[in-house]
Formats: sequence, structure tokens, C-alpha cells
Amino acid sequence: EVGILAKSYIDQGRLIPDDIMTQLMLKELKGLDQYNWLLDGFPRTVAQAEALDKECRIDTVIDLDVPFDTIKCRLTARWIHPASGRVYNLEFSPPKVQGIDDITGEPLVQRDDDKPETVTKRLQAYDAQTKPVLEYYRGKGLLKSFSGTETNKIWPHIYAFLQTKLPDVSQKDSTTLR
Repeated sequence: EVGILAKSYIDQGRLIPDDIMTQLMLKELKGLDQYNWLLDGFPRTVAQAEALDKECRIDTVIDLDVPFDTIKCRLTARWIHPASGRVYNLEFSPPKVQGIDDITGEPLVQRDDDKPETVTKRLQAYDAQTKPVLEYYRGKGLLKSFSGTETNKIWPHIYAFLQTKLPDVSQKDSTTLR
């Protein structure tokens, strides 16, 4: 029920309200205190950050500083095969035949939240609501920013930084979901 409600906000290009998002995330984090974990895309507002701080000890916050034009280009070029969840990107991982899944030959679709007008609304909402979170964590001395437009260029810097924060783990262990 909460997922359907969340999807309605996403489809309209709006961010999920703080109380719904915080409730979902904190429920998922319960019982993970013995593990190292990384959140992607949460918290997105100062209210969410404050609620998270009350429940969990945050060591580090990573900011991926990527120009909105790059994000918009990548998201609007993303198409999926609904039945399998396979993801294609017209820029760097296109299907063999445009609009067709490589394996089944079925049509690909673009998610509502990847359509240009929705992506633009989401980026505008991000700019207004999430930037204060960066300032919140910068003020706590927890923020580390990485700038770039290409994953293969930015990831080595992020990985090296994370290695200073996490106990030594092998590459194999680091890919195991917990």
C-alpha cells in the first residue's frame, strides 16, 4: 500500500513525502547495526536526515556532484524490458534492435519516471529540497564530495575513499549483499 502511494508521487515527478520515506527506510535499517551499509538516495531532506540521525550513527556522507544535464541524458535514455527488469541505455548499453529486448524480442518501455518532463521535475525538486541536506552534513563534518560525469572516472576515487572508512574486505566480499 505504501509502495503504491510512493509510486504515485514518483510518477508525478514529485519526491515522496518525508514521513512516508522515513518510515520505509528506518524499517529497513532496523537490525543492520552490526553491518556496514550504504544508503543511496536517502536522506533527501533535512527532516529525513534528522530522523535518520536519531536512529543511526552516520559516519560518512558521499555527494556525487554530477551535472543535471548528464543525469537527465542518462535517465531519459534508459529503457526496460518489464517482464525481466533488464535495463538498456541508448547511449552506452543499447539493445541490438532499437526498442526491442535482446533476449525475448518483446518491446521495451520507458518508465514514467524516466520520461524527460518527469526527470526535469524531479531534478528541480532535488535542487530545492536536497541541497540543504548536503549543508546539514557538511556542517557536521561528514560530507565528502566527488565531481564528475563518468562512472569509470569517479568510482576509483570513491572506492579509495571508502577503503579508508571500512575494514579490509576482498572484492568478492564487497559485492555480497547483506
